[in-house]
Amino acid sequence: MNDELVELAGRRPKTFGRRKMMPRACVADSKRHLRAFLAEVLEDLGFVTSECANAEELQAVLTADLPDLILLGIAADGIEPGKFLETLVREAFDGKVLAVGARESIIVKAVQQVGEEYGLAMLPPLTTPFAAETLRERIAMLLPEEPAPSPAVYVGEALHAGWLELWYQPKIDARTLIRSGAEALVRMRHPTWGVVPPAYFIPEPHDPHLRDLSEFVIERAVQDWHYLLEQQSPVDLSINLPASYLKEPQAARDLCRRMPTHPAFGGLTIEIDSEEAIRDLDLLAEVAREVRLHNIGLSIDNLGANWPSLMDLDKIPFIKLKADRHFVTGSGNDRLKRTVCRHIVELAHGYGAGTIAEGVESRADLVAANELGFDHVQGYLFGKPMPLKKFARSALTRTVMGGE
Repeated sequence: MNDELVELAGRRPKTFGRRKMMPRACVADSKRHLRAFLAEVLEDLGFVTSECANAEELQAVLTADLPDLILLGIAADGIEPGKFLETLVREAFDGKVLAVGARESIIVKAVQQVGEEYGLAMLPPLTTPFAAETLRERIAMLLPEEPAPSPAVYVGEALHAGWLELWYQPKIDARTLIRSGAEALVRMRHPTWGVVPPAYFIPEPHDPHLRDLSEFVIERAVQDWHYLLEQQSPVDLSINLPASYLKEPQAARDLCRRMPTHPAFGGLTIEIDSEEAIRDLDLLAEVAREVRLHNIGLSIDNLGANWPSLMDLDKIPFIKLKADRHFVTGSGNDRLKRTVCRHIVELAHGYGAGTIAEGVESRADLVAANELGFDHVQGYLFGKPMPLKKFARSALTRTVMGGE
C-alpha cells in the first residue's frame, strides 16, 4: 500500500473544492451500527452526514458530496482502513481525517502515521469510548458558524425535492415518568445547510403550499407510526396542523380515511395553535365531532396568557390543553408563570381535558409541573426532537430520566 500512496500523493493538487456553508462529514466504517452512531453525533453538531462501508462507496461519496471531514473507523484487522487511505489519496482529498479506534491500538497509530506521511490532514485520533464533547473539540474548526439558511427556503421547493421529514419528541406521563407518546415536528434536511428548523421554511397562512405541507405531515406520520409499531410497540402520536387546513372541504373526511386500521392504533392527536384555535372554536367543534369516531382528537397548543378566552364556555372541542413552554420553563421560581400554568390546569380539568406542560428542561421544572397537576410533560429533560430511527432506538436503549 505504501508505494502506491507515494505515487498518488505526488499527484495531489493544492486545493480541493470546498463548500462555504454547512460542513459535510462522511463516516467510513465497515460496521453499520458504528456508522449510525457516529453519524447521529455529527448531525447533532450540525454536520450534513453520509456513510460508507467500503472503499468503493467512499470514492462515490468523495465525488458526489465533497465532504469536509472523514471519520475513519479502525477495525481490528486494519484491512479496510488501509483501503480507505488509498482512496483518499487517490481522490486528492484535502479535508480533515479523524481516525476513530480503540485506545492504545497499534493499527490506529499506524493509520495515523501513514496518513500524515502522505499528506492527509490527520486530526488527533479519537479513542473509544469517547464523549461527544471530545469529538466536538477535535472538529471545532469545521463547526458551522450560521445555524440556518438566509433567506428562508421556499417550502414548495423542499416538498418537491423530498427534503422534509418528521422528528419526534417524547411525551412523558408526569407521575410515572413513562413515555406516553410523541409529538411529530417537521424538519428539513437541506443538501447544503443540513437540518433546518421550521422557522426557515414553514409557510405563511396564505401560502398555497400550506395545504401540501399539511398533507405531507399526515401521510408521513402514518407511515412512521407503522415503522414504530414494527420496531417496538405502538406509539400515540400528535401532529401540528393549522386550523385553516381543517376548514377546507373534505379535509376532516380525508384525515379520517388516512388513519391506520391496525387494531394497535390508539389514536392521533391534532395540535392547533392557541390563537387559531380560539378564533375558530365553532369550526373546530364540528371537526372534533366528525373525527373522534376515528380515534382522532384535537388539542390546543401554546396556550399561555390567552387562557381566559376559553373561560365560561359550555364545553370545548379539545381533549388536551398544552401550556406554552414560555410559562413552563422556570415556573418553579416564577410566581407569574406558575399562576398561568395553574389556571390552565384548572381550566382543562374543569372541561374534562388532559394537560401537557411543554418546556420541561430541568428537574425543578418537572417538580413544578407535578405540583401544578399536569398530566403529561415534554421537554429537553426527557429528550430533544430526534429523527425517526433514533427515536425508535431510544425507546429500547435508554431510560426516560437518562436525558434521551
